[in-house]
Amino acid sequence: MALKGVRKSNKNPPIFSHEFVIQNHADIVSCVAMVFVLGLMFQATAPLASVFIAVQHNASNMETSEAPMTYTYGSRDTAAVFFYCLISIVMHAIIQEYVLDKVNRKLHLSKTKHSKFNESGQLLIFTAVSAAWGINILVKDNLLIDITSLWADYPDGHAQMSFMLKFFFIIQMSYWLHCYPELYFQKTKREEMPAKIQHASLYLVFCIAAYVLNFNRVALVLLTLRFVEEGLLHVCRLLYFAEKNAAANTGFRVWNVLFVGCRLASIIVAILTFHYGLATNDDQSLDTQTGNFNTPFIRLNALVAVCFIQAWMMWNFINFHLRRMRERQAEALAARKKASERKSKKGRKDD
Repeated sequence: MALKGVRKSNKNPPIFSHEFVIQNHADIVSCVAMVFVLGLMFQATAPLASVFIAVQHNASNMETSEAPMTYTYGSRDTAAVFFYCLISIVMHAIIQEYVLDKVNRKLHLSKTKHSKFNESGQLLIFTAVSAAWGINILVKDNLLIDITSLWADYPDGHAQMSFMLKFFFIIQMSYWLHCYPELYFQKTKREEMPAKIQHASLYLVFCIAAYVLNFNRVALVLLTLRFVEEGLLHVCRLLYFAEKNAAANTGFRVWNVLFVGCRLASIIVAILTFHYGLATNDDQSLDTQTGNFNTPFIRLNALVAVCFIQAWMMWNFINFHLRRMRERQAEALAARKKASERKSKKGRKDD
């Protein structure tokens, strides 16, 4: 059965036209991805295909088999990001057609709510998986027990990542990168593009910077906090679109508290790591060969960037609630005016 990224049409558009590509983009992309998978089956092409599919830059000590596998980052990671970006596009289309479209047909949503429902549905699945994955890595790599592990043994211990940690960041970069072509495949309205581009770009830049600068441990904590909070937000939005208002309102109240808590926790983690923890390391010189980016200038910029993002999110949060408060006050005032008009009309009739 063919995968469709958008709703089916009765007309057959010309081959290689925009409409043809949009309707069949999942099939086209899956065929491209299958070329790399089939490449693993042949001895001549297996080394090249494995660069796109397998995690590269193994830094494990082959002499000691008991030691866990560790990886560094390198130029070949771009090939893996490209391949898993293709997989993200295919998975996006599968979730859209076999999950979200079926729910949408049952709910009979308007066009505006339909678009927002799809966006929240896609992000809920990704944030839920990422949050669970992040917590799993934090537990397995013993990063929750001792907070000093966020900066201790930098850069050597941070430059060498476990398989799951490195794969986590590759998937993160792949997913947020796939959001750009999805704007075209999903026929996103021009007025909706800036917000979606901004959302994806912030995640992508953050993940790339943390990955390249070997700040992967603190980035993992910050991303996990964000995904837990954002996942709850999308659950509440889906409940709201499904007209489960009581559950949605309760969820939004919980999310309000969780949002503020996660912002404060993120700022505390960033200050402890960049201002106190890494500042105590003996070697604070820039060395790209060993992956040491622990310099006062880089630390300061990293701390300012994290705190600025948290403050910006809090500013948007406060403005949203102030706007909602003004809207509710305007609605209440309009309702009182209508009620008083009805009473005055009744009084005139009685007279």
